[in-house]
Amino acid sequence: MAERPEDLNLPNAVTTRIIKEALPDGVNISKEARSAISRAASVFVLYATSCANNFAMKGKRKTLNASDVLSAMEEMEFQRFVTPLKEALEAYRREQKGKKEASEQKKKDRDKKTDSEEQDKSRNEDNDEDEERLEEEEQNEEEEVDN
Repeated sequence: MAERPEDLNLPNAVTTRIIKEALPDGVNISKEARSAISRAASVFVLYATSCANNFAMKGKRKTLNASDVLSAMEEMEFQRFVTPLKEALEAYRREQKGKKEASEQKKKDRDKKTDSEEQDKSRNEDNDEDEERLEEEEQNEEEEVDN
């Protein structure tokens, strides 16, 4: 766990970026207000995590999952965020699935290329062995003729 309460705060750069994206252009925010929002966000994350952990413990699990977080949001009376969170979760899952499929396809293509190269190498080795065998046979025939 954190050694000091400040260690539980979200990074200032992250909080500042989120605040700037949420506010219209030309609106400034004081350092104190930014700090207060950062602390409030940290408290919210800790509370949501604690509630989600309770759902995981009820399910006799040690790992929090998305359904625990969604249930925690409802328990915390943030029902209006559940639908957007579900939509964001589905988008994330689709993105991850696409990345996984692309990675698997890339691996298959690489394996095909490797197999093709190995087959070419094997053919070349077979051809080299055939040439060596033919040369040996020719030498043996020449020696027989000489004898």
